[in-house]
Amino acid sequence: MAGSNFIDHVRLYCRSGNGGAGAVHFRREKHVPKGGPDGGDGGRGGHIILRGNKQMWTLLHLRYQKHVYAENGEGGSGHGSTGADGKDIILDVPLGTVAKFTEPEEKVICEITEDGQEVVLLPGGRGGLGNTHFKTATNQAPRHAQPGEAGQEELCVLELKLLADVGLVGFPNAGKSTLLSVVSAAKPEIADYPFTTLVPNLGVVSYRDHRSFVMADIPGIIEGAAEGKGLGIRFLRHIERNSILLFLVPADATDIQKEYDILLGELKKYNPELLDKERILAISKCDMLDEEMIAEMKELLPTDIETVFISSVAQMGLQELKDLIWKRINQ
Repeated sequence: MAGSNFIDHVRLYCRSGNGGAGAVHFRREKHVPKGGPDGGDGGRGGHIILRGNKQMWTLLHLRYQKHVYAENGEGGSGHGSTGADGKDIILDVPLGTVAKFTEPEEKVICEITEDGQEVVLLPGGRGGLGNTHFKTATNQAPRHAQPGEAGQEELCVLELKLLADVGLVGFPNAGKSTLLSVVSAAKPEIADYPFTTLVPNLGVVSYRDHRSFVMADIPGIIEGAAEGKGLGIRFLRHIERNSILLFLVPADATDIQKEYDILLGELKKYNPELLDKERILAISKCDMLDEEMIAEMKELLPTDIETVFISSVAQMGLQELKDLIWKRINQ
């Protein structure tokens, strides 16, 4: 994991800029010995802004940026001159990024879901007013101005939740990465041992008439994932943004119904709202089955979910699966 380019969780100490102080100044010219106050206002402190960027898919560029400081605003000056605003800091993040403050308690600030969307994470302090604002009939030469407003500082957590139409859910070695590699141009690592997939992978699946949809393969879930076992808890959040959940159970599983129930149970424990999503069950590795075995297996399958028999290696049932997914996406 240390060498992975997929980073979906970063912590940043952020501080917006202080506002500049207002100026105490009086108009002094050759023929105006007693001019009135003309102190300018201070400039605004720099904001810290999050901006959605559809060209990004990871938070890797922020992994080693532990501190983010915006510029302070400059103080005002004579002749009513306002100080310059502090320079804003704009952090480009991938779509699907959630920003949270962690102290004194965790609080979700915003979610970035559109390209170009900008959210002010921490506003800069306002600039102070110059002494020209404090002139009154009884005090025509005020000798005070406002100091600038202090900026804000927070410990911020950015979490990425992948945006995909279909999320693959299954135990390790169920064939999720193989399926993604066959139906899309994605090249996830594939091997015959569990937990080959250590980071989520995205693939664009081509469909009829030049249409397409996005499929996400996340690391395998094991029983107890919602309590932190295996890799599941770290990546279960990526399923939250998927329109459809595609459950994969291999044909050589001891009990298909039991495996499906365990997967469903882990999602329910993590977030009960996940059960409201559309679900499809695919029985993978079916190239080892004949028609008679498939007919027998159908009697043992869950009745509350539509099921497809597929084999990624033998290209069996894949078009039927894509048709069903497309139908569900556009329902």
